[in-house]
Amino acid sequence: MRFLLACLTCCCLVGCVRRTENSVVIYSAADREYAKPILAAFARRHDGVEVVPQFDVESTKTVGLVTRIESESQRPRCDVFWNNEIMHTLRLEKAGLLAEIQWDVPAAWPAAMRSSTGTWLGIAARARVLIVNRELLPADSVRPDSVADLADPQWAKKCGVALPLFGTTATHFSVIDQRLGSDQADEFFRAVKDNAMVLAGNKQVAQAVSSGQLAFGLTDTDDALVEMDAGLPVEIIYPDQEPGQPGTLRIPNTIAVIKGGPHPVAAEALANYLVSEDTEGRLAMGPSGQFPIRPGHPQKSRAQTGASVRWMDVDFAAAAERWPTLSDQLRRLFRGE
Repeated sequence: MRFLLACLTCCCLVGCVRRTENSVVIYSAADREYAKPILAAFARRHDGVEVVPQFDVESTKTVGLVTRIESESQRPRCDVFWNNEIMHTLRLEKAGLLAEIQWDVPAAWPAAMRSSTGTWLGIAARARVLIVNRELLPADSVRPDSVADLADPQWAKKCGVALPLFGTTATHFSVIDQRLGSDQADEFFRAVKDNAMVLAGNKQVAQAVSSGQLAFGLTDTDDALVEMDAGLPVEIIYPDQEPGQPGTLRIPNTIAVIKGGPHPVAAEALANYLVSEDTEGRLAMGPSGQFPIRPGHPQKSRAQTGASVRWMDVDFAAAAERWPTLSDQLRRLFRGE
């Protein structure tokens, strides 16, 4: 705390900051119920620094906050952006709106989970999983084991997926497009649209499975855990674990400092607290059950009850490059626009 206050005072004296940094503004796409205790813990450790959070609106997901950051680019009001996915963070990086900072993390941090220029860091991932209704699909029955099963006619109208225009499903479809190539991916997306029930979001998919409306669906681990914690007859399958399959996709939270934000020193301190071992441990054991990215983290996600998961090898930057064109294609396909 003394070091942070000394930095703040020094910056004021030399003129690099025009106001006392006794507050820091964070735009958070992470759900407020688990973000607020973490932000409060930072404030307690840095007595005198007020954390001012602004949360997203569920209907717009991350897009609303990203649009706000873009609209404020000439006079930033935000210091730190806590995104609950990665694709739109890469969009901000490409637009030059993120600051390069010194991250206090191990050098072995996975390359796919950090910016090569130091503008963002990926932490605490959610896994993209299949949630299965145990009563409709008992353990001894034929069960889906791949995201590709969303397009399998044997599961016609018995499976579900979120509208792939927002959030982690948009990122997932962009990764699929990048991995398969445009033509093969378009064929798959059309098959999914015809075969699966398309619902408003990942939460709605999980609820449709837990209620027995659907046999299985594609969702995030945190949404699946909500239904499991409620005692409903569902379980998680980590897809694409067999030889020749690509592995399960994990989508990290991302932390970034906004270039030109009003409180750069406090922002860097908060950003490094959010990528700390302590924060990832809280997220792993908390309601969202997220998967630590930090190499050798002692805490496993509470969503991982069995064997280790084989993760998909992903080029998020390449997937993000394809999103502007893909989003128009998906909007026409799924909404007829």
